[in-house]
Amino acid sequence: MNQGRLIGIILIVVAFGIAAIVGSFIAAQTSTNELGLGGATILAGIAFIPISMLAGFGIFLYVKGKLEAEQQSVMRKQRELLDIVRTQGQVEIRNVALEMNVDLDTVKQMVHQLVGLQVFSGYVNWDDGILYSSEASKLRDLKQCEKCGAPIQLVGKGVVACKACGTEYFLP
Repeated sequence: MNQGRLIGIILIVVAFGIAAIVGSFIAAQTSTNELGLGGATILAGIAFIPISMLAGFGIFLYVKGKLEAEQQSVMRKQRELLDIVRTQGQVEIRNVALEMNVDLDTVKQMVHQLVGLQVFSGYVNWDDGILYSSEASKLRDLKQCEKCGAPIQLVGKGVVACKACGTEYFLP
C-alpha cells in the first residue's frame, strides 16, 4: 500500500474516532440535562466542520493514492514488456502475454504506449505475432520491410508499416 492511501485511511479513522468521542460527549451531556437541545445542535455543528475536513482530506488522499498505485502498476507492466523484448531481441507476443499474465490486446496497447513515450524502437508483425527490438539508427534508415522486402510507409507518429505483410516498425 502506498503512503497516500495509508495516510488517507488514518485520517478517515481519526475523523470517525473524533466524531464518536464528540457524539458520546453530546449524548452524555444531554442525558444529564447539562446541555440543552439547542446547545447540542450548535456543538454538533461546530464539531462537524473539522471532522468533515479530516474525513474529506482522508478520502482525497486515499483516492489519489489508489490512482497512483494503478499508474505504477501500468508502468511496471510496461517496464516488464520493454525488458523482455530488449533482452530477448525477438519474442512471440503470445508468450509475452502469458509471461506477463495479460491478454494480447493489452500487450498491443502497451507496445503502442511505449512507442508514444518514445522508449521503444523495434517492429512487430501482428499476423505472425512476433515483436522485435531493433536499434534506432538502423530503423531510421529503413526503406524496405525486413520480413518481405516491400517498401514501407509512414502511418503515424513514430510508426511505419509494410502494406504487403502488415509488419509495423516503431521508431523512437
